[in-house]
Amino acid sequence: QVQLVESGGGLVQAGGSLRLSCAASGRTFDSYAMGWFRQAPGKERDFVAAISWNGGSTYYADSVKGRFTVSRDNAKNTVYLQMNSLKPEDTAVYYCAANDGVYSSSYYREWGYHTWGQGTQVTVSS
Repeated sequence: QVQLVESGGGLVQAGGSLRLSCAASGRTFDSYAMGWFRQAPGKERDFVAAISWNGGSTYYADSVKGRFTVSRDNAKNTVYLQMNSLKPEDTAVYYCAANDGVYSSSYYREWGYHTWGQGTQVTVSS
């Protein structure tokens, strides 16, 4: 089983950038698709982005397309979320998660993921 630890969150002004990292332990990281979700206060946890096991396919929520980029380095057991042109509405706790990757339709849904990190706070000031 893989364990996930996010880092890289913080406070940034609107228009700024942050890069989140998700480090995985375990030897099966490169067999999983990986996803990023976020949860703002008082709201449900929403899909942000996902990447296939080999990085060949990426998926994004409409709200972040063109601003966020998901990538992975399987040699380092790490997945990244580069966030540019940040907006106050991007403020949330960001989570990474692991998906067995059998069905890409599951990448957009929480139920498709079996392992979650503890989350990292991203705050965007206006």
